[in-house]
Amino acid sequence: MKKYFVISALGKDRPGIVHELSKAILDSGCNVEDSRMTVLGGEFALILMVSGHWGAITRLERQLPPLEKKLELTIVSKHTEPRANAQDRVPYTVDVVAMDHPGIVHEVADFFASRDINIEELGTWTYPAAHTGTAMFSLNLTVSIPAGVHIGRLRDEFTGFCDNLNLDATIEPSRH
Repeated sequence: MKKYFVISALGKDRPGIVHELSKAILDSGCNVEDSRMTVLGGEFALILMVSGHWGAITRLERQLPPLEKKLELTIVSKHTEPRANAQDRVPYTVDVVAMDHPGIVHEVADFFASRDINIEELGTWTYPAAHTGTAMFSLNLTVSIPAGVHIGRLRDEFTGFCDNLNLDATIEPSRH
């Protein structure tokens, strides 16, 4: 029976971390099902879900403490279940761009949470605007909208919300 295991790792970025972690997963007989990896500042951050039979997951669990020490990472792991299919939810992609200022993520998250809309993925970054160098902020979300929500009304509410905060935004059906 297939088991699932989530691993989170954080540490100083350097070449070879993904190689070492993926080798441990392969050597244990597990498979990477889903993952997100990035470098934030000088830190490497990873979260991944692996699958395997119980013996493979146990072998991987035993490899983590020495790997944590060898790679100078903080590793946290947890057994989990496969994600249930949300039959009554429809995925949408939300993109927001604005001049950078504190609170954008919180305000957008509050908009969706107050409507029982789950944020599935979130990515943000800052960059200088062309020509002026003004600090800009970009936010990309994948949200799961309950099937009963009237999307036209939600889009109108979101557009008004963004106009009030001086945010440029789109909300479109997800393509993945």
